[in-house]
Amino acid sequence: MLSSSWEPSARYIGRMASGNLSVHPDGLDPDSIDRPVFRATIRPHQSLSRTGFRVVMTGCCLVSLVISVWCWRMGFWPIAGFFGLDMLAVYAALKVSFRRGRSFEEVAITQIEILLARVSHRGERQEWRFNPLWTKLTQVEDEEYGLQRLTLVSRREQVVVARDACPDERARIARGLTRALTQVKKGF
Repeated sequence: MLSSSWEPSARYIGRMASGNLSVHPDGLDPDSIDRPVFRATIRPHQSLSRTGFRVVMTGCCLVSLVISVWCWRMGFWPIAGFFGLDMLAVYAALKVSFRRGRSFEEVAITQIEILLARVSHRGERQEWRFNPLWTKLTQVEDEEYGLQRLTLVSRREQVVVARDACPDERARIARGLTRALTQVKKGF
C-alpha cells in the first residue's frame, strides 16, 4: 500500500527532537559532501638532491679546473675561460631545475566538485573546478612509453593532469581518479 505522505518513525523523531542534526532520513551524513573522496599532491620528479647537487658541481668544477690548468700550461689559455663559462651554465641549469621542482598540482574530488589547482614555482596559483557528474577522464597511452597524457574533460573544457609526472606515476594517478569518479557517480 502506497502512502502519499511520509511519516517518520519514532526512532527518527527521537533523534531529531534530541538535537542530533547529523542524522538524515536517508542515512546520509551531511558532512560527507565536503569530505574528499580522492586527494593527491603531484610534484615533478627530481633526480638530484641538494647533496647530490653539491657533489655533481664539486666534481665538475674539479675536472674543469684540472683540465683548465693543463690547457693553460700548454698555451691554450682561452680554453680555461670557456670551461668557466661551461661550469656557470651547468650551475644555472641545475638551479633553474631546482626552482621548477617547487611547482606542484593538487587534485581533490568531493561529492560535489573536482578541484584541480596548479601552483607554479613562483607561487602563482591557477584553479579549475568541475562537476564530477559531467566530468570524464581521458588517457593517451603509448605501447612503448606508457601513459603519455591524462586529461579531465567537462563540457568544452579540458585540463591536463599530472603533466610533470612520469608515465608510471601518471598511470597510478589515473587509477585513483577513475576509482574516485566512479565512486562519486555511484553515490548520486
